[in-house]
Amino acid sequence: MGSSQGAFPRIYEGKLALVTGSARSIGAAIVQNLASKGCNVIINYATEASDASAIALAASLEKEYSVRTLPIRADVASREECARIVASAKKVFTDSDTGSFQIDIIVHNAAVLYLGPLESVKESEFHRIYEVNVLGPLLLTGACKEYLPTDRSGRIVMLSSIASKTGTENTSLYSGTKGAIEAMTRVWCRELAERATVNSINPGPVMTDMYMSAPDEVKEGLSLWNPVTPLVPVRETDSPEVKELGEKFGGRAAYAEEIAGLVATICNAEFGWCTGSVISANGGLSFST
Repeated sequence: MGSSQGAFPRIYEGKLALVTGSARSIGAAIVQNLASKGCNVIINYATEASDASAIALAASLEKEYSVRTLPIRADVASREECARIVASAKKVFTDSDTGSFQIDIIVHNAAVLYLGPLESVKESEFHRIYEVNVLGPLLLTGACKEYLPTDRSGRIVMLSSIASKTGTENTSLYSGTKGAIEAMTRVWCRELAERATVNSINPGPVMTDMYMSAPDEVKEGLSLWNPVTPLVPVRETDSPEVKELGEKFGGRAAYAEEIAGLVATICNAEFGWCTGSVISANGGLSFST
C-alpha cells in the first residue's frame, strides 16, 4: 500500500466517481481527494495533449491509494462519446461476482472559457462553449442515469462560477453557461431525487491554468471584490506564487485543493439532505443562501 494509505478515512471505499476535465487543475485535485478516501475514479479529459498527464495521474492514484482508475479521452459534448465512457467504465468496474455496475458520483468540472466584449462574440465560439459547458453535462448525466444508485445515495456536483452572479465583464458566454448549469441543478434535483442529490458550487478565482493565463485586466476585474471577501488576505503560509499574485491584486485566489475538498464534502453521506443548491466556494465573495 502507498505511504498515504490511511491518511484519510476511506469513506468512499468501493464507490465509483466520474469526474470530467480531471487530467489537471481542479479536476485532478478532485479525483486526488476522492481517491484518497478510497473511491475508484474515471478520469475524463478532452484532448490528446492531456493523455500523458491523465495516465500519470491514474498510475499515481492507483499506487498511492490502492484504488482502480480509468483514464479516458472523450468529448462529453457528443452523445456517442458519452456512451463510450459508460461502456468503457462497465468493462473495468463491473463487479465480476454480481455483474452489477454503479456510478455513485458524477462531478461536472470540464469547461472552456471565452473572454471578450459582447460585440466580439463569434457564433462558432457560442456554440462550442455551450456544447462543452452545458450540453456535455446534460448528455453525460443522461447516459449515466440508469447506473446511478436508486436509494438517493448518488451525488452529482456541478461546477458553476461566481461570474454568473457578479456579472464579470467580458464573460457573456461563460457566465451564460454557468447560469444554465445552476438552472439544470434545480431541475435535476427533482428529476433524480430518488437516485442522487444534485448541487452546484460557484468558485471565484482559483490557481489554475485558466486563471493564470487570463489577461491581467480579467484578474483586475475579479479583484474589485477582494475588499469584501473575508478569506482572500494573503498569509505567511501561502505559496510564493499565490503571494505574488495576491499582493498584486489585493487578495489571493483559491488553491485547487480547497475547491476539491468542498466537492468531496458534498459527496459525503452526511450531505444527503441538501439538494438543488448553489453552495459558496469563493472565500465569502458571495454567501450561500
